[in-house]
Amino acid sequence: MGAEAAAVRVLVVDDSPVDRRVVELLLRAHCGGGGGEAAPFHVTAVDSGKKAMELLGRRRERDHLIPSSPAAAANEQAIDIVLTDYCMPEMTGYDLLKAIKALGSPNPIPVVVMSSENEPQRISRCLTAGAEDFILKPLKINDVQRLRKCSGASKPKAAAAVAGDDDRCCNTLSSSSMKKVMNASSFEVSHYFQLIFKFILLAYAVLCLSQLLHRWSNGSSLLSLWCA
Repeated sequence: MGAEAAAVRVLVVDDSPVDRRVVELLLRAHCGGGGGEAAPFHVTAVDSGKKAMELLGRRRERDHLIPSSPAAAANEQAIDIVLTDYCMPEMTGYDLLKAIKALGSPNPIPVVVMSSENEPQRISRCLTAGAEDFILKPLKINDVQRLRKCSGASKPKAAAAVAGDDDRCCNTLSSSSMKKVMNASSFEVSHYFQLIFKFILLAYAVLCLSQLLHRWSNGSSLLSLWCA
């Protein structure tokens, strides 16, 4: 029987308690394949980017002060991936992303940004700043699998070639995410144009009707109204 896969440690950052709870339940309930071979998720949740940076800072200081050992690593692993909401007060998800990338760690923590707003400019901004992926809320089962593939825990530490393949996989996922969101945005734009066109037609019909009623109230005959 093979050894049990190490847990993927996810730091969830969201100022909404409801959204944090939904993400926690979804991640903890997701066990991967039917054989249970996929690593489980270990979720740590905070309600602000500031608290996330404090947590990451404490772990970084501990790693520098305490010599690493297999026993210590087994008891408490570093965060494998950060899943942060974009819209948060004081420190946005984009600000948190930049702060994590600025830590200068030899093994940067992967960051995935999530948002309920479908804005291509926002997505492009985060991906350019180094986000592994951008996920639209609410999260779904397929999104959990994307999160697993982008997590640092899924990369074999001793195989650089395989790690490079995983990096390319995450980059592909990011590009695919961008394309899907762009297609969705195009659909929404065309839908908005249709609504605007219908509104213009309705406004024109109301205007014509008001003119007919105005003429009728001034004593015009029904025949003259139709001729007008």
